Amino acid sequence: MDAATVKALLQNHMPECEFRVQGEGANYDITAIGDVFEGLRPVKKQQLVYAALSDEIAEGSIHAVNIRTFTPEQWQQQA
Repeated sequence: MDAATVKALLQNHMPECEFRVQGEGANYDITAIGDVFEGLRPVKKQQLVYAALSDEIAEGSIHAVNIRTFTPEQWQQQA
């Protein structure tokens, strides 16, 4: 598994979001940006992203994931 494959899985599951994925092997850092995160509690935001990768996590293709989520407005403030 590589970062491009992980990004494709995420985009297929959540096409309304933009993803930045770094990492290799079974460990990835994921930044997710989308309006879908507006007003959600942190745990719910993480669950949305994990859901896109649940099969790969269950089978062991992905072992560790660090997820950061932002609304577009929050992302603009990061720049």
